[in-house]
Amino acid sequence: MGDSTPLLSEINSAESEPPLLHKHVPSLDSTIERCIGDFGWAQFLQAILVSFSWFFDAQQTFITVFTDAQPTWHCIQLDDPNNSCHSATNVCQLPQNSWAWDRPRYTSIISEWALQCSPSLVQGMPASAFFMGCLIGGLALATLADTSLGRKNMLFLTCLVMSLSTFLTAFSSNIWIYSILRFITGIGRATIGTSALVLSTELVGRRWRGQVGVIGYFCFTLGFLSLPAIAYTQRAHSWRTLYFCTSIPTFLYCIMVHFLVRESPRWLFVRGRKEEAIATLKHIAPINGTSTKTPLTSSFCSNLSFEQETKNVDLYSAIKVLVKRRWAFRRLSALMAMGFGIGMVYYGMPLALGSLDFNLYLSVTFNGLSELPASLITLVFISEMNRKTSLLVSTSLSGVFSIMSVLKGIHPIWTTIQIVFELVSFFSACSALNVLLIYTTELFPTCVRNSALSMVRQAVVLGGVFSPMLAAAGRVNGGFLSYGVFGVVVGVFGLFVVCLQETRGRGICDTMDEEEYKQRDRATCNAVAGDV
Repeated sequence: MGDSTPLLSEINSAESEPPLLHKHVPSLDSTIERCIGDFGWAQFLQAILVSFSWFFDAQQTFITVFTDAQPTWHCIQLDDPNNSCHSATNVCQLPQNSWAWDRPRYTSIISEWALQCSPSLVQGMPASAFFMGCLIGGLALATLADTSLGRKNMLFLTCLVMSLSTFLTAFSSNIWIYSILRFITGIGRATIGTSALVLSTELVGRRWRGQVGVIGYFCFTLGFLSLPAIAYTQRAHSWRTLYFCTSIPTFLYCIMVHFLVRESPRWLFVRGRKEEAIATLKHIAPINGTSTKTPLTSSFCSNLSFEQETKNVDLYSAIKVLVKRRWAFRRLSALMAMGFGIGMVYYGMPLALGSLDFNLYLSVTFNGLSELPASLITLVFISEMNRKTSLLVSTSLSGVFSIMSVLKGIHPIWTTIQIVFELVSFFSACSALNVLLIYTTELFPTCVRNSALSMVRQAVVLGGVFSPMLAAAGRVNGGFLSYGVFGVVVGVFGLFVVCLQETRGRGICDTMDEEEYKQRDRATCNAVAGDV
């Protein structure tokens, strides 16, 4: 799901609303709903269009599974008395004239640029550069959607940067230019998911935000599933064709966003741009068939009153707050450690599928499909799930089955068993990621919740930085340095959950002082219970 998840939208909308100070003053949410209703055709169409950005986000996240794949090869030296070619598993140990690629050299960057004998650091550099760009872009652009640019402009610009850099990537002449352009693509992609989720959910009423947020997830899954379909149809063509096929539709989507998507009226009101907010509400209300007793006029705009919402501190100020409080730093460190391990598996497993003896196109399709039940199960059963137990079980399962997926057998059925182990591990990692992000929103008070969540997401992306190099190293030894390391890391780092407290059924605090007060209260109750 990349760097955000729609499963959080329902929880955030229900739990992060600040209490009203005066009951007679309406909230901003209720004011907007009074004008355009909580959900109508205009809001539905806007949410669909905005959420579709996740489709292109998923394509660029996993495109290197095919463009950077290790091609298959065959022996061409017939007079080989020692049968050295047919018994070899590594082309780097053979003379150049004894083997050849099964497909044309231009079908992968590995064969076109003769990288088959390069270190795993070089082979995995483009994908690692992409995730490094996501990491840096996420930190550098974290507050722009809330401040100067707004949700729509942020979505438009990031999609535009991603589409243009993806288009230019097709003209790369070597691995270094290719990696730089993938880095720029990562920067552009960094905030697409967050901007789309916030914009789509702010256009609808509070009770519909969870359902609207799920639209983004389905678009991400469709984008993931579209990759093997496109790659299979273009398998005899250059790897550059895959970048053309994904960049041009993204550019066309940017044009649609610019002309068809409306800015969030909530953001416009908060930024003091009330005239523009009223224009947006006027545009949506007729399509929805909404009739209000109060006309949407400039005088209504100037006299509009609503309770000012509590503003969260920005990311950089929140880091100082979280580090100063020992309990907050301990929680954040444990969550980021788990996020690193889960992110390494979530991003690394699709990239390492080439090391398994299974059809690459089918295996990627199965991985994309496994995200669907993982998120649906979490969405349906989250109210009944203990967070600590769920995380411990899912990370342990992911680790065990990841290690088991590198085991090999003589019988042909073992190939099928390998991919089943891999799918169970990936499914468990997807489930763990969903629970982790929800758990994070429950462990921190409102004033720093979004910032803490951003830090955990960045830790997930950091795990993705290392996974491509491990995936490349695993191609040489049958997956031991990829799936084996993935399993150990997610299993060990998942144990950090024992340092945290259970949050299921617990109330959510708004301030750091309130959270500390509740901690002292629980400690006192536990001490009294122990004495009794």
